[in-house]
Amino acid sequence: MARLLDEGTEQHDQRELSEMLERRGIAIGAGMSEGAFGVDLDVPQRWLGEALELMTEIVSTPAFADAEVARAVRTRLQDIEQERASAPHRALREYAATYYDPQTRASRPGAGSAQTVATITREDVVRFHREHVHPHGGTVVVAGDLTDVDLDALLDRTLGSWVTDGLAREWTRESAPRAADAARVVLVDRPGSVQSELVVATSGPDRRAAEWPAFPVLGYLVGGAPNARIDAVLREEKGYTYGIRSGFRPRQVGGTFLVTGSVRADATVDSLRLLDEILRGVGDGVSEDETRAGVDFVTLTAPGRYDTADALADELTHLAADGLPLTFTSDTVAAMRRLTPADLDAAWREHVGREWTIVVVGDAASYRDEVEALGLGPVTVVPA
Repeated sequence: MARLLDEGTEQHDQRELSEMLERRGIAIGAGMSEGAFGVDLDVPQRWLGEALELMTEIVSTPAFADAEVARAVRTRLQDIEQERASAPHRALREYAATYYDPQTRASRPGAGSAQTVATITREDVVRFHREHVHPHGGTVVVAGDLTDVDLDALLDRTLGSWVTDGLAREWTRESAPRAADAARVVLVDRPGSVQSELVVATSGPDRRAAEWPAFPVLGYLVGGAPNARIDAVLREEKGYTYGIRSGFRPRQVGGTFLVTGSVRADATVDSLRLLDEILRGVGDGVSEDETRAGVDFVTLTAPGRYDTADALADELTHLAADGLPLTFTSDTVAAMRRLTPADLDAAWREHVGREWTIVVVGDAASYRDEVEALGLGPVTVVPA
């Protein structure tokens, strides 16, 4: 549904709409996340009024032509085939299926599987739009140079005029429970692979945790840069990888801590052994020097990360979708500056799980027995 919004409306077909957007330098896109459906718009300031008119038309009266729906379905099916051929995509898909309870939505691909996408019809898309896309309970974020712009008036005559029969729905924020057998190793077999793609995951916090300011810093210290603990060993000392990264991924409720990256196939077993040592070693504490380095990097680069209207709008939109206050990001950065090693240690011990889900995409036959001997958990082999 989101992909098709700018593919024609009841007033203008796909070609007409495309020409109208191009003439005004308007870029528009739409997407779904766990927390919200969103439409984003980039436009030169002088054409803001026209852009908001087109945005209102696009979200309120999309055409969903049969040919366009069929094309979008074909395109998504082709995307799925490409993703299956990509080791990082394949690893993340297996991680979700392994980590989350199989009865939950989180265990399945976010944009669908080949089986589910292939059955989508125009009637499905129209019904979904009618039931779920309406202005009730929505948020509009506008970022940029608004000098001499009567924004209230522009919004009143565009998005403010959008009326539907839909009702605001109260969504319950629910956690995505972990599978009972998530603490195991899954080897996705790709015979002859010269690299192994790794995903190592455990539980983590969401952004409502009181200790949240500690976690971007912890993610950076563990695997957020070439001089972090993981790359200092696997890349700089051993030469096993071009880079492995780690970070916290908050959900609406709860979250995960993920380590992802690729290593030489012949270094797979030793890389898993070293990762296990490094990750368990974080629980032994971080130093004062590490803390200062992490805090300085995350806080001092924050202004650069939010230095454009686009980045600012994206951040505020995410806050709105999560139901967080607009001061959340600034408050978090300020709290980071006060962090101590003891704060980081306490946050890691309280919120980061001790049981790991490990997925390896590569030549399973060449290292299965050695992986089992590491004792990281039960080992399962699945075809690529």
